[in-house]
Amino acid sequence: MADDLAKQLRAILEACPQGIAEHALLKRLQADNPSDFPARLFADDLALFRAHFLLFHALYKLRDTLLAEGVGGLQIDPLTIRLLPLDESSSVAISLHDPMRDYYLRLDNLADTTATDVEALLGGFWLRFYAGSRRAEALSVLGLPADSDLVTAQRRYRKLAMAHHPDRGGDAATFQAIQEAIAILRRC
Repeated sequence: MADDLAKQLRAILEACPQGIAEHALLKRLQADNPSDFPARLFADDLALFRAHFLLFHALYKLRDTLLAEGVGGLQIDPLTIRLLPLDESSSVAISLHDPMRDYYLRLDNLADTTATDVEALLGGFWLRFYAGSRRAEALSVLGLPADSDLVTAQRRYRKLAMAHHPDRGGDAATFQAIQEAIAILRRC
């Protein structure tokens, strides 16, 4: 199935030289291959994960094939999937260690992933996403510039926590704000 899917993807991508987003590509595959990409695809997190995995598995196989044939490369990104002309960066890409490629080419990762695992992945994503959107606010609470790293934030947190701890005569609300700020930064 993966080889057939890779051939189908190559034809689609050749017809879309500007590239195509993963969502649009999945919709197109769903219309052409309802048995592999079921109607409930976008309503079921596990089904969507499996479709995403199969798609990326086939894309990485296609990229390897294109590079081996010496005809080009492939940009693989959820927002833009497109064929690339062969150049030095794409010809070297296959020789470099790519953890994403390694993950998607191991089909046991697909077989071993449960609905609970997908829930945990999504939950972790949304926690990091939410924390990332509040990063500047958290750094501000700690009195740090926007380019501060976690080590700097943790040092500043310890200093402020000692100064504002209620057991040391500090303000409970300020202490809580400092604790929330470091928790946000640790999730980013």
